[in-house]
Amino acid sequence: MFFEGERTRFFRPLNSSRRELVVACLRALYQRLHSPSADQHQNLNRELLRELLLPVVRDYQDNVIADAAADEFNVPEADDPQQLTTVLIRVLMADGWLEVFADRHGLVNAFRFSRPGKFFAEAIWTLDRPSRSRQRNMRGCRNALDAALEDKGDAHDIVDAFEYAENVIKDLSEGIDYFQELVRSLMQTALMHTEWSEFVEFLDRFQRDYARQLTSDNATLNRQAIRQKLEKLRMVPEAKFKRMDSQLHDVAHWAVAEFSGNSLYDWMLDLIEDKVDAACESKQPGFLKAMETYLKRVNDLALQSMMLRAGQSRHAYLAAIQKVAASTPDDQCRLLGGIGERIAASEVRLLDPSSFKLRTASQRRKAVTVSIRPRPSREERLAAAMARAESEAFSISNEEIAQALRADLRLFQHPLRLSTLPARTARDVTKAMQAVEAARTDAGGDFQVRKLPTRLENDSYIGSDYEIALKK
Repeated sequence: MFFEGERTRFFRPLNSSRRELVVACLRALYQRLHSPSADQHQNLNRELLRELLLPVVRDYQDNVIADAAADEFNVPEADDPQQLTTVLIRVLMADGWLEVFADRHGLVNAFRFSRPGKFFAEAIWTLDRPSRSRQRNMRGCRNALDAALEDKGDAHDIVDAFEYAENVIKDLSEGIDYFQELVRSLMQTALMHTEWSEFVEFLDRFQRDYARQLTSDNATLNRQAIRQKLEKLRMVPEAKFKRMDSQLHDVAHWAVAEFSGNSLYDWMLDLIEDKVDAACESKQPGFLKAMETYLKRVNDLALQSMMLRAGQSRHAYLAAIQKVAASTPDDQCRLLGGIGERIAASEVRLLDPSSFKLRTASQRRKAVTVSIRPRPSREERLAAAMARAESEAFSISNEEIAQALRADLRLFQHPLRLSTLPARTARDVTKAMQAVEAARTDAGGDFQVRKLPTRLENDSYIGSDYEIALKK
């Protein structure tokens, strides 16, 4: 249970009358204790904690929710920054955000975040921090699979590839949330004034992060390469397959309890492929759509701003006339005199209509060129025939293979295994390698394909064994 013991009122400080102060102090504490610039050589004792929080308390002291319920933060004593800092430390301790531990070096009590306090403080701190992703997750996934294919590859490479694939989804989801937040902020502030600082920040972020995410680290561009490497990993020798599967049981403890099937190794490869497919088919299109929506809104506001500015200059004379009409005679003379001084430098010229002449469209001659295709020589025809024969030598249509499988299944009246199919000639090997694909993509839909836990290994190739049967 989460809400028990000292965590019974864990979120109470975030709902207090000085919630902005609490959030700012949690952000400052996390910055001091766990950020990249944190001082890890000195623990945070009570004096250092007060010195850290006191400037933040002074900055946010006047930020109080007027209609909030009475609590420790809106009592009269809380108007003093020193007293308010003491109250804040006491509340964070009582509600489970901070805890005390013994500093053996300084022989004093030091303060640190509790485990749940650290997790939630990190989330608050991260909201105002730019993304630290280097947009190399797709390439990292591909490189990890490359490492797994090597002779010295191990289960850690498979787990690394899975984590990279997960981060691809995470980065794209963060991008979608970022653009949706920009659109909401843009629509809220558009009625009052147009702020371009967020758009400039987006341009900087696009050049820094999103340009790589859409080019070198693009999910669609790397998808095929990752699929090919996954297929190669599914066809590794039996000894390496067993070694990797055994290592995964030791390395990926979380996956042992979650996977389903006969092999954790195959389950992890399928999971990586699912993550990459999800990034390509749903997350990346959603990311591009969110970016397009934001840019469209910015473009609409820019056009609206330009039209308003142009309208103001176009109707300036009308506004001046209305102002003159509403003024007293003395004010009219003074206003017209000022306008006259400003437009005295203007020069008006009228163009002679007779100087404009419409030109007729010139007629262009169309050059008709006739090219006679040269007749190929005997050697060229022979070379073309040989190239065509070589390209069609091992080209077997899936429909032909499906018809042969259907005939064999009806003849033998029992399922067929890939390991039992003939592999005497190159054409037989090609048919066996395409059998699963032909059965799955057959238009009739009467095949049933099941992956077997055994491995197929012959003189031509190594891979998983499958059973093909007709649906009943």
